[in-house]
This record gives sequence, C-alpha cells and structure tokens, in this order.
Amino acid sequence: MKSLLTTMAALLVAGVATAAFAADPTPVDLRKSALELFKPLPSTVPAVKDNPITAEKIALGKALFFDPRMSASGVFSCYSCHNLTTGGDDNLETSIGHGWQKGPRNAPTVFNAVFNVAQFWDGRADDLKAQAKGPVQAGVEMANTPVNVVATLKSMPQYVTWFKAAFPGDADPVTFDNFARAIEAFEATLVTPAPFDAFLNGDDAALSKEAQAGLNLFMDKGCASCHNGINVGGEGYYPFGLVEKPGADVLPEGDKGRFAVTATADDSYVFRAGPLRNIALTAPYFHSGKVWDLKQAVEVMAQSQLGEKVTDDEATKIVAFLDSLTGKAPEIALPVLPAETVSTPRPSGQVNK
Repeated sequence: MKSLLTTMAALLVAGVATAAFAADPTPVDLRKSALELFKPLPSTVPAVKDNPITAEKIALGKALFFDPRMSASGVFSCYSCHNLTTGGDDNLETSIGHGWQKGPRNAPTVFNAVFNVAQFWDGRADDLKAQAKGPVQAGVEMANTPVNVVATLKSMPQYVTWFKAAFPGDADPVTFDNFARAIEAFEATLVTPAPFDAFLNGDDAALSKEAQAGLNLFMDKGCASCHNGINVGGEGYYPFGLVEKPGADVLPEGDKGRFAVTATADDSYVFRAGPLRNIALTAPYFHSGKVWDLKQAVEVMAQSQLGEKVTDDEATKIVAFLDSLTGKAPEIALPVLPAETVSTPRPSGQVNK
C-alpha cells in the first residue's frame, strides 16, 4: 500500500511539473522552478546521525576504506567496488567479490551517498554505518566476520592508536560498530559539487543552453517526480516499470527488489530511485547493470516509467543536463596502512566461521 501511495504521489508531482514548466524559460525562471525540486550540495561536510564527524575519525575511515585486509582473502576493500578515480563505482555490470564470484547487482556510486534516504538498491541499510557492515560480511563480497575484522585491527598497534584517537571516550574503541562509524565519517566527505550546483546557486552561465533545455525537459516530462532532492534521486522507492515493464534483459525476473526486505507484495520490483549525480561516469546503468549508454538509459526510463517515447533530440538534451551533474571529486591522498604483525589473522580463501 505504501508503495502504491508513493507511486500516486510521484504521478501527481509529474502532472504538476508538466503544467508548471513553460518551454524555453529564462535561466532565472528555470532556476526558480528547479529549486522547488532540487537542492544544491552543502559547502561543508554534512552531519550524520549518531556519529559526530572529526578529523581523526575521517582519517581512520579512509584507511579502513582502502584496506583489503578487512576482507577474508586480503584481496578486496571498499575501494574495490567503489573506485574513487572512476566515479565512485567499479564500472562493471555486477561487482567481483570473494572467490571471484559475481554479485547480484550493480554497485552504486559512493560519491554523495550520504544524502540518500537509505543505502543499497533496495534500501535495506538505513545509513552508511549499516551499509559499511554489509559487504564485509557478505559471502559474495568480502566474506569476513566482525570477530575477524576486530582481531585483525587489534593485531596492529597503529590501528589501535588511531581508534583511540577517533573514539577517545570509549573504553574499548576497536569495535565493529566503530569500524563502521569511521567509514561513514570518511564517506560523508565524498561530496562532488557540480555545474548544476553553481546554476542553482545563481550562476546562469554554469549550464549550457542545451543543458538548460535538458533540465527543463527533465522537469517537464516528470523525470524529477522520482529523481529530485539534493542527490537528484535516492530519496524514494518506485516500481521499475511503472507504466511498462522493460524486458528481462534490463529487469531480471528473479530480482524483486525491495520485496526481499519488506516481504510486501506491493514492493515487488520496487527499487530506490537511483541518485543521478555523476551518472555520466557510472555506466553501466540500473540495478542490473545491463545498459551501458546513458541516452539509452534515458529512453528506457521514459518508456517504462513515463509511458512515452522521447525524441532523439530530447534525449540528447536530457543527457546534456545529466552531464552537468558530474562534479569535482575530492582529492584523496592514498593512506599508508599499518603493518601487520605475527598475530594478524592470515588471509583465507574460505569464509571464517
């Protein structure tokens, strides 16, 4: 029922959008309309719930993000699937994990993920803390256990020192919960201001005329009914195939999305709306990773979600707007990781029990 109400609300917003946006508005009018649906990125690191962010916590989280020893095999790290040099994902259809297994879904970008209402395509993790714990324990990803992660961290004196600095009030700071909190703190810094933000903040010249036309189309046709807010998506759950279900090559029948989380029939094939910031860098697209061309992805969404066929010219303009969501990635210096000791658990090809 909740998904149905969400869908109805989205359609209502789409109807309002269609009536509200005139053709070829001035930049001032376009901005006014856009600010009713979108928000620019903040200029400071965003706060996260129940996890005060400090410089020490960020530095620790960065080390953990890059450290492959957090996996059972010693091969995979958070960075393996969330490459900060290629858009914050791995540019694969689905990720490769423990034992060279292929995961079931396309890896979302870690850039700006702090602004999503929840994490993963089905929203099963409430925040980045919860998300950080998932891949570490997933047999198809890092295949480790909380006990082994903590044993690994405590075996390295430098990590113990860093945890004490990041969590000075804790009697025993090296815990799996604090491991997740540190990673969340680092990931909260992965914000990418884009030309679209400059436009929303008043710079008429930040978007080309083609991108402005694409933004107008994006709102006018109803794309922004699902892809809105600060992350241009990531804020709600919607059926994939709202009007017309795409083929099984794009929407695999075996993956019912949020249904696996809620066990509610209305949530069958419901997914979190993908955040569109840096979308030009994160092919292939959709949870299935089956579409590699951004213009084709626009056409698929128009047909399946809006029930209309966009022209080639319209799709080109919408892609020009989506290109304006490509932001400046923060400069990240690679951390020098602590050295393991004789008590550090050795890499294993099997899941540790």
